[in-house]
Formats: sequence, structure tokens, C-alpha cells
Amino acid sequence: MQAQAYRASLLRFDDAGHARYDSDGLLVTGPDAAGRQVVLAAGDHATLAGQFPGLSVTHWPGRIIAPGFVDLHLHYPQTDVIGSPAEGLLPWLEHYTFPHEARFADGDYAAGVARFFLDELARHGVTTALTFATSHPASVDALFGEARARGLRLITGKVLQDSHSPDGVRDQTEQSLADTEALIRKWHGVDRLGYAITPRFAPSCSEAQLRGAGELAARYPEVWIQSHVAENLDEIAWARALFPQSRSYLSIYADHGLMRRRAVYAHCIHFHDEDRALMKDTGTAAAVCPTSNLFLGSGFFDFAGAERVGFLHGLASDVGGGTSFSPFHTMLAAYHAGRASVTGGGEGKPGVSLAPERLWWQHTAGAARALGLEGVIGNLQPGCEADFVVLNPQATPLLARKTAQAENLAELLFAMIVLGDDRLVERSVIA
Repeated sequence: MQAQAYRASLLRFDDAGHARYDSDGLLVTGPDAAGRQVVLAAGDHATLAGQFPGLSVTHWPGRIIAPGFVDLHLHYPQTDVIGSPAEGLLPWLEHYTFPHEARFADGDYAAGVARFFLDELARHGVTTALTFATSHPASVDALFGEARARGLRLITGKVLQDSHSPDGVRDQTEQSLADTEALIRKWHGVDRLGYAITPRFAPSCSEAQLRGAGELAARYPEVWIQSHVAENLDEIAWARALFPQSRSYLSIYADHGLMRRRAVYAHCIHFHDEDRALMKDTGTAAAVCPTSNLFLGSGFFDFAGAERVGFLHGLASDVGGGTSFSPFHTMLAAYHAGRASVTGGGEGKPGVSLAPERLWWQHTAGAARALGLEGVIGNLQPGCEADFVVLNPQATPLLARKTAQAENLAELLFAMIVLGDDRLVERSVIA
């Protein structure tokens, strides 16, 4: 592809995570030495325009160009489970999730859901996702195949669950590990695809399966790891009973070699400082899923504790436990969770007011940092892959009225967070 230029308002982030905004900006993209379509220049139109004489410019007046959103945790097989009522996490898994996931042994069925799922991501402005498949290799092949055809940067993996799981989703220990390694070799690093070793959660895995997953993680240090931890008090008690030798639920994963850079654990609600320190020391990241945590009554992520100790974290939708694909809904729920008067872990600490710029960073460049892809995705600085969204801040009458009154960037971003949905995303551009 040749160089292309786009003129509109422009949002991006510096290396410290501070928002940078040009009310009349220019974004220039083009191929790098490896043939990837990347950002060549980004900044004020008047400053940059003279550096690219003769280059045709696509002008989107009244629009905002922003980094594509990065979703750190969701379940593509649960697309049709979203909005299912349940008393809590474990009943929800039993009554809805597991029966539906059993259908993904059929590759054609999985491909149909994968197409719809990726359409929804694009419609909501999500250009990179770290997502679970199911325990069936066909579910992984289906999603990777659809993502490759669209040129997406996407990370997924076959779920490991050889214990305490019903027929239809339970796998066999040795075969599950052999399948995982075969899928790594088949898909990891192909175009923009990445593989994630995916124990569902510690209670669904035997000691042998977790140990084997850790051995694979050591053998393939460039792949990702993803699972769940400390989401629900009943789940925590169950995990502790199954693995009494480990200091905490989180430590189960550390004890099996599953905590390192490029490891991402969803929820991380009920932590104490020993767990927070373990996250930081290993470079492991938390995927914060506020709509899911509120929907299932799991608790509130302790943003203040995470910032105080300084471990990596970013935002995620967790569809279908979460209630929307929309990053705007996720950011608003994170704001609500941050303001909660009692935070995760039962420590009774006051909540925090998360700044709009920080919320947006946690769903773009901050999420990319959590994935170990800082400077690659989630931003529009030179060298970043050219995934971006075009936002229309006049998409609805109320949104137009509110954004017209914004006196600074914080007010503009917060209006879109509170009032935005898929209508705000006019287009998603992939590389």
C-alpha cells in the first residue's frame, strides 16, 4: 500500500500515557520496511502538511481520529450468551456458558459465530482483542482463519479444562497439551495473529494440565498466557481447597510457571498486597472487566491498589459475562467501579475518580502495554500499526449537544464515555 493521509481532530498518547490532541490534525500512514502499514507522522495539520507535498488527503471535518480500542479479555464463543440471567458466576457457567460452548466442536458453526463476533468488534471500534476460544481446536482455527482474512491483530487460544467440567467441553490432559502445541506452531506469528495458552481457570484444570501449560509457556516464551483469577469469593474458596499448597489463588498460576510478561489474568478483584506485588514482580497484567463484575455481582477492581503497587492493568469487556462490546460502556463502568466506596479485597479503602484521559488510555495504549505490544498497537505515534477509529461526536442529539459545550479535552472525552455507543464509531480502519 502507498502512503495515505487523513485530516481530522487527532487523539493519541505520549510515552508517559498523557493524552495529546490536535483539533486540526493530520495522520499519515504508509508501509514500513517490513511491509506493515504503520503511522508515518501524526500531529498538527499546519505543521505537518508541508512535509508531504502532493499527497492526497482524506478530510473528515467534525470527526476525531483515535487509536483503535484494545480489548484485553473476552470470550468469542459467548457472543450468544450475553444478557443471560443468573445468580452468580458459577451458576451462569453451568446453565448457559458450558452448554453453548459445547457447540463449537463444529467448525462451521464456530466460523459463523467468529464472523459475527469480528463484525461486532469492528462496529464498536475494537481493533485488537485477546479472546478465549473453547476447548475445541476447531474453535481456534475458525477464529484465526476469519481474523487473518481481515488482516486483524488478534490473540486467542484453545481453552484447557480437563477437570470439574461437563461433557462436551471437558478435554483430556495429554491431548489438550498436544493440541495446544500444534496450534501454537500452526498459528502463532502468522501475519498479525498471536497464540495464548489458555487454562480456563485453576479449578477447571488438573495439576498435570497446569504443569504442562507452564512447560509450554517456558518452551514458547513469545506466546501469551490468559486465564481468570480472584473473580468471585466462591471460586476463590474452591481454588484454595483444590490447591492448598499455594499461598493464594493467584499463586497457583505462579507455582506452575504461568506468570510472566505477556500473561494476562481477567478480573483480579479480591487481591491483597502480596498478590499485587506478585503481579508487578512477574510483569503479569490484569484485564479489568467492570461490566461483567457488576453484572455477576463479583465485586470491584481496586484501581487505587493497582496504581499504588504499580502492576499492569487495562480494560476489557468480558463478553458474554460483560454486558456490551462497547468500549464506551466499559470505560463508564470502570469509572463507576473506581468511585465505589468499598473496593476489592474487602479492605474498605475509598474509591478513586478515574480521569477520562486515563480511562481512554487503559483501553488503548495502556492495554497495549499490558499485552507487551506498547509502540505496536493502541496508539497513533510514528511506527505504530495503523489501526484507528473515526469518531463522530455529533452521532446523537444529546451527544452533539454535550460535546459542543466541552471546554477542554477531559470534558470532550468524558462526554463520549458517558453518552457514547456504537453510533459514535463511524468507521474502524485496520492497518
